[in-house]
Amino acid sequence: MADKRDYYEVLGVDRNASADEIKKAYRRLAKKYHPDLNPDDKAGAEAKFKEASEAYEVLSDADKKSRYDRYGHAGVDPNAAAGYGSGGFGGFGGFEDFDLGDIFGSFFGGGASRRSANGPQRGRDVQMSIDLTFEEACFGTKKEVTVSHTEQCPACHGSGAAEGTQPTRCTACGGSGQVKSVQRTPFGSMQTVRTCEVCRGKGTIVKEPCKTCRGEGSLRRSKKINVNIPGGIDTGQTLNVRGEGDVGKNGGPSGDLLITVRVRPHKIFVRQGSDVMCDYPISFVQATLGGEVMVPTIDGNVTYNIPEGTQPGTVFRLKGKGAVKLNGSSRGDQYVKVQVEIPKGINEKQKDLLRQFDDSVDPSKYKRKKSFGEKIKDFFE
Repeated sequence: MADKRDYYEVLGVDRNASADEIKKAYRRLAKKYHPDLNPDDKAGAEAKFKEASEAYEVLSDADKKSRYDRYGHAGVDPNAAAGYGSGGFGGFGGFEDFDLGDIFGSFFGGGASRRSANGPQRGRDVQMSIDLTFEEACFGTKKEVTVSHTEQCPACHGSGAAEGTQPTRCTACGGSGQVKSVQRTPFGSMQTVRTCEVCRGKGTIVKEPCKTCRGEGSLRRSKKINVNIPGGIDTGQTLNVRGEGDVGKNGGPSGDLLITVRVRPHKIFVRQGSDVMCDYPISFVQATLGGEVMVPTIDGNVTYNIPEGTQPGTVFRLKGKGAVKLNGSSRGDQYVKVQVEIPKGINEKQKDLLRQFDDSVDPSKYKRKKSFGEKIKDFFE
């Protein structure tokens, strides 16, 4: 222990340095002394690299840092706990050299420590929205959309390395992207796993980055694609266009493009599922006498015969004149609600004609009025 340098001195930081400052200092030294980046003095660089890694392992751990600040190297020496031995501390044996990842994995079905940090990774999904007219949503359509996503770099084919070169395996983690450390405790040796600070979990080191993508292996590009919008789709629903999201990493699949639909309001129609609704105003003369009228639909105008004596609020159905049913070929219906409009501002001659008409009508023809009158009479009697 006497030959070891002070860990703060190794990293070149003050004893009051923050966790972020300690991490930045270690990353700077790890890059400077990484053996792969120092082919002329590989042995010397490796020794300094290991010294910096050892210092960082202690100072980046709050508990180890506290013990080191109080007792120096003796506080974090693995041999200091050797006296506990196997089966010590009340006879709890069998804990020698166990991995915390194994424990968590047995409870939760495997954790991040059990997955390869540099294995195939699926690309992220990309989200966007699109506006449709009422008719486009009812019948379906094809739309050209522009998606901004990442694509594999055509120059390095996703490796991140310059043309004619290849990424090399990281010697710090052996290409796994993870670094294991062992700590002696009263229960035995506890093994923990963390992401490799040198390669940042990739498992490889790019000595000469690709100039096109700057070593990322991917580029953000805008691309126009044609999307089929199914008939019957409505506001708030999402289309999934597979493989048009961000490109995957390490051979993983690309993500998806998720398109959320917004349908513009219509001046006449509203939707309820695959059914279409609208109000249709008629005069009280049309309601009384009946007759043929032109009713608007999403297919165009159709004729409909209003029955004689149609009451306000009557709803009639136009079968098969609604929207296409989502994921189907049949269509919903259109429901038309009759709104009887009473004219305002009529002249005296018109009023006299209406009074003559009203006097000439048999009261029994007003069924609702008659029924209501009988109910009032029964109530007071």
